[in-house]
Amino acid sequence: MDLELQPLNLPSDYRRPIVIAGPCSAESEEQLMSTATNLANLGCHMFRAGIWKPRTKPGGFEGHGEKALPWLKRVKDETGMLTATEVATPEHVELALKYDVDVLWIGARTSANPFAVQALADALKGIDVPVLVKNPVNPDLELWIGALQRINGAGIKRLGAIHRGFSSIDQKLYRNTPMWHLPIELKRRYPTLPIVCDPSHIGGRRDLIAPLCQQAMDMGFDGLIVESHCTPDEAWSDAKQQVTPDVLDFILDRLVIRDNAELTESLSSLRKQIDEMDDNLMDLLTRRMRVSREIANYKKEHNMSVVQTGRYTEILDKRGAQGTMCGMDANFVKKIYEAIHEESVRQQMEIINQ
Repeated sequence: MDLELQPLNLPSDYRRPIVIAGPCSAESEEQLMSTATNLANLGCHMFRAGIWKPRTKPGGFEGHGEKALPWLKRVKDETGMLTATEVATPEHVELALKYDVDVLWIGARTSANPFAVQALADALKGIDVPVLVKNPVNPDLELWIGALQRINGAGIKRLGAIHRGFSSIDQKLYRNTPMWHLPIELKRRYPTLPIVCDPSHIGGRRDLIAPLCQQAMDMGFDGLIVESHCTPDEAWSDAKQQVTPDVLDFILDRLVIRDNAELTESLSSLRKQIDEMDDNLMDLLTRRMRVSREIANYKKEHNMSVVQTGRYTEILDKRGAQGTMCGMDANFVKKIYEAIHEESVRQQMEIINQ
């Protein structure tokens, strides 16, 4: 199912991509105005703030709700910035539009629930407002696309995606694992869909925001949504991942924005080399699978089990070590051989069960 899209028409300047900045939560009118004024003076055009903030566990600050929307309206009126906030229910949509919020986004927990997304889509019918859809908490590209399709089906054509990473139970560097291949695949399927990166939620730490912003630009993302607070250490929610407006300006000023230049003869030549190597890889894989099928016939004749765990472990260890020596990540090589082994087992099972 294709997406019917129109440009978001969100402001940016010649030095920077689309940037939406502001605090995780609207804590007070003073906090909102102080942060917004600083951001506006530094050239930011769009201001974000969480009005409704249900937390993972009850008991924390969960936002002021409608009480904070006049503060957001004041930001718009006095600074000229566009405003943006997250909506999770039809009531949120109605109230946000009542107070002239310019951009709405759908959070990761909401986008994981098709019932909730459909309720928002129904509430958005007949309304022309930019809507950004965050990836669901779990790494499910089809679920993300489904949320985008539901909103698009309601007539929202100024549509974009936000990549904020994916939850994981493992200890890791990032708060949410980036899994960059998923937004890249989303862009491959929908080349005109704008994708904005959320380095605050991916990193979970302010020292990771700058490198994540640059990585997003290197991958051709269309913009950034970054949490910025006038006094981040005193923030009522997600204090560790917020930066001051001055720090954000420092990060943005040092971003290197890559050119989407036309294909040069030199790059074209290198890509041809890659294509030739890929052809060779496919030939080698075909020959490897042919040998695997011969092994299957031998195992069938001698009543042997398909999976020989000792041999499989030997392959993974040996090839992983070789990959490291050749400058590749051992886990990368391991994943390749796991996939090769899975296909080899599938083909051998077909022969043995004939």
